[in-house]
Amino acid sequence: MNDIDPRLSAICERLEERYPEDGPAAVERLQLWLSGELFSSCEAQLSQHLTERHLDLLFDAFWQVLPFGTGGRRGKVGYGPNRVNPTTVAMTVQGHCNYLREKTGQTSELSVVVANDVRVFNDKGGAYRFLGDTHPLLGVSSRSLGKLACEVYAANGIRAYFAHPTVDTDPPPVLSTPMLSYAINELGADGGINLSASHNPPDDNGIKVYDEFGSQPVAPDDQHLADAMADPGEILTMPFEGALAQGLVLPIPESLDESYLQAYVEKFENVFTFGPNDPPIVYTPLCGCGLTAAGEVLRRLGVNVLTPPDQGPDGTFSVIPLLAPNPEVPQATIPAKEYADQHGARVVLSSDPDADRVGLEVKLPNDEWYHFDGNQISTLLAYFLMLDPDGPKRKGLLIETLVTTRILGKIVEKAGDSWIIDDILVGFKYVGDILKALGREGRFGDVECAPEDLVLAAEESHGVAILPTIRDKDSSPACMYLAALYQILERRGQSLLDYYCAILEELGGYDDSLRSIMMSGPEGVRRKNALMESLRANPPEALGGCKVLEMVDYWDQERFGAFRSGTDQLPRNVLRFITDAYIVAIRPSGTEPKLKFYCQQLPEAGTSTAKGRELLTELRERSNAYARKVYGELLARVGSSIGEVGLLLPDLVELEQKRTFENETIPELKTKMESGDFGDLNAALAWLRDQVAAMTPGADPLPAIKIALAHACGQWVEALGSVPLFQQLNAWVAAD
Repeated sequence: MNDIDPRLSAICERLEERYPEDGPAAVERLQLWLSGELFSSCEAQLSQHLTERHLDLLFDAFWQVLPFGTGGRRGKVGYGPNRVNPTTVAMTVQGHCNYLREKTGQTSELSVVVANDVRVFNDKGGAYRFLGDTHPLLGVSSRSLGKLACEVYAANGIRAYFAHPTVDTDPPPVLSTPMLSYAINELGADGGINLSASHNPPDDNGIKVYDEFGSQPVAPDDQHLADAMADPGEILTMPFEGALAQGLVLPIPESLDESYLQAYVEKFENVFTFGPNDPPIVYTPLCGCGLTAAGEVLRRLGVNVLTPPDQGPDGTFSVIPLLAPNPEVPQATIPAKEYADQHGARVVLSSDPDADRVGLEVKLPNDEWYHFDGNQISTLLAYFLMLDPDGPKRKGLLIETLVTTRILGKIVEKAGDSWIIDDILVGFKYVGDILKALGREGRFGDVECAPEDLVLAAEESHGVAILPTIRDKDSSPACMYLAALYQILERRGQSLLDYYCAILEELGGYDDSLRSIMMSGPEGVRRKNALMESLRANPPEALGGCKVLEMVDYWDQERFGAFRSGTDQLPRNVLRFITDAYIVAIRPSGTEPKLKFYCQQLPEAGTSTAKGRELLTELRERSNAYARKVYGELLARVGSSIGEVGLLLPDLVELEQKRTFENETIPELKTKMESGDFGDLNAALAWLRDQVAAMTPGADPLPAIKIALAHACGQWVEALGSVPLFQQLNAWVAAD
């Protein structure tokens, strides 16, 4: 390290100067990673970071160790402890080995299931262009990290079940999240891990840890696990081929694939008989591994299902707009909807890269597409499963997180002889914890039933579960029942959207609006913390114009009990504000750099004589308007603000990028059009594309700004209406 010592000393001084609060810790970690003492820490590449130009990147990579959040460890692929890379993965897995030994007291006969999705790191955002095109992280995939995990488990004497371990293909073998949960239970494994960043951008990856029940551990177990991962000691590895030869890496039995599929075929209970002449349904895995799960379940049931040929497994998600393979993002399924248009399909089902989340979109009579959010999907499923005369008419248990739509309680109430648990923290691991408690004790809180009584577990972020033996989200049951409901409604002459509107008419005007404020890096963490501290220290008397009747703080240890561990604090960092018209929950995300807030509209928010889609439109406009007010009030608490144009940008865009677009890009665009700086529309769009490229690294950003730009154009009609270029731009933003 002698040749880099002078540069290292200088950069360490700069880190401490620029970042006095966290700089010293970053320096300590940087020196450790450059010492050569760690497993595969890539000192040569890190040495190229040691310049003033890369100071911010260096600090962000070293100011903290990648946190253990609600979904395990998830973040950007890169160099350093605050990144996903072979070093942090190996340390995490070694910690898991140590944890399993300590927890079970066993020295032999332990086993785990190792899953991976399709991700491949290609530095779409260009963070490491300065390293050239041959540095070690390029091409690192979930599969290669899964192999590394197997090598660590094997060296620790723990058998690892791995999908087709002798197969080396492109795309690679995969194992979906729900199949991982199922396999752990069926194989009697002691736990498992999943190398996946779920629906995150392609430059991210992650590692989720599962217990012997096929669910993610909750406090205090996750604290013990996090502690073991933070200080794993010596990392043991052995060559993958040697582990195979010694029987320490084993294939996942193919019989499990069949039994997983058969479990859903049986659960389906023939509520509908599909046929080849049914109206077609498009299913897209959004370039992930869903074809092995939801896609195969649909085919097994005989659904007339079509899949766009370019949306199979692709670890770069190259055809997905905004590079956002997330069913929550309407733009993600634009190519699938275009494919549906070409093939006469009026429904698009989707799943995210690890196949645990589900998406639904339907084509309306005016040929526009309607995007269902996670709350609406949960409502459709719950009503169909419990109340629809052509559904299975089940009675039993419904579980929902505290931020999921309140209409589910009305469905359970109307079904009768059923139970709902509706106040659990955010994260499907809490659903798994309830099912474990019911299995052990036959009760959870005031509810007495068995895990087998589960009808539906749901969360607002497009996740559901139906089988008690799969203790994580699964897109398969949602897809199969939504496909059946669609075909049943076709025979009734009714659409899925009309069906949903009828539920609102029957049960009340419930609606939900979820917004996120994206704030990355250490400064983003500080702003999120400052906002939560402000709300606790000075609770608002009113929120969004509605009087606050009660604030519920899940950090209140008198009301909710003492923290079971340090890891219990993050998921309990939730504030809930009850008004007579809305319930607003605010929390920092445990897996992404953002603050989330959920506005749950109650029927008391307003009376209406509207029916059908007019009722839905009225409710949604009211929810969105209320959420925009709350958004502004929250920003004001950290000395920031944003206008209507910025609010109309997707929430995957960073807050400061929204502000720059609204306060700089939009005024400059107007000035340039007034002065005739652009030769034609293509020149204007090229300029815009360059200005906002950072919003969607590696992807075309124009789809992300279209709605906000349309709003701005609407304000410019009087001033620019006669300008031909403005007329062309206005037509462009109005086009689908």
